[in-house]
Amino acid sequence: MRVPKEGEFITIQSYKHDGSLHRTWRDTMVLKTSECSIIGMNDHTLVTESDGRRWVTREPAIVYFHTKYWFNIIAMIREKGVSYYCNLASPYVLDEEALKYIDYDLDIKVFPDGEKRLLDVDEYEDHRKLMNYPNEIDIVLKENVKILVDWINEGKGPFSDEYVDIWYKRYQQLSRK
Repeated sequence: MRVPKEGEFITIQSYKHDGSLHRTWRDTMVLKTSECSIIGMNDHTLVTESDGRRWVTREPAIVYFHTKYWFNIIAMIREKGVSYYCNLASPYVLDEEALKYIDYDLDIKVFPDGEKRLLDVDEYEDHRKLMNYPNEIDIVLKENVKILVDWINEGKGPFSDEYVDIWYKRYQQLSRK
């Protein structure tokens, strides 16, 4: 697969463990690629749900995907500050069609004041049984929750103000071209 260049647009597809398509984001602008990660921007991006419903993202959001970590991070830039939505998910793969990952239901939301909430624990437990998540996946996801909380507490990577500032400014430069 050809690695997208900065300023190009890609599609993002999230799947469930059973292989069913969960959600699609059209036209995410690539801000940076490296051997292990992709940073992008969604800004009024069209999202299509598995049931066909469509909606458009409300605010600019920096997205972070990694090939080794079992989570992805969305930094939503809002008037009252940056909020984060973190999906516990498989590492991404990239093919000719899209950046793809498996969404494993658990989410961590971080509010501008630093409050953290683990979301969708019941949904995770229901899907774990329904879709027969292997025990190894359960262990890996719980370990990655710990890694993610450490990143949040340490202000590491996407959770630093500098990161958000750098990538939002880069998006503004690229979108003016």
